[in-house]
Amino acid sequence: MEIDRMRSLLSALQEARYAGIRSVSYDGKTITYGSDAELAAAVTDLEARLASAEGTPRRRRWGTLATKGL
Repeated sequence: MEIDRMRSLLSALQEARYAGIRSVSYDGKTITYGSDAELAAAVTDLEARLASAEGTPRRRRWGTLATKGL
């Protein structure tokens, strides 16, 4: 898939998610997602594919973990 096409699809997915709509139409096709979680997963997957295609490294999340030593 071309980078420009991925960007336009990502934009359509994000706009639909922020508007609270679960159906997305692009290139004459309509996709209906069952839940917001499915739509969020599609957005995350497409962001990762776009970052990979552009050669941009994925972001990493760092956190702190503490235990009582038991």
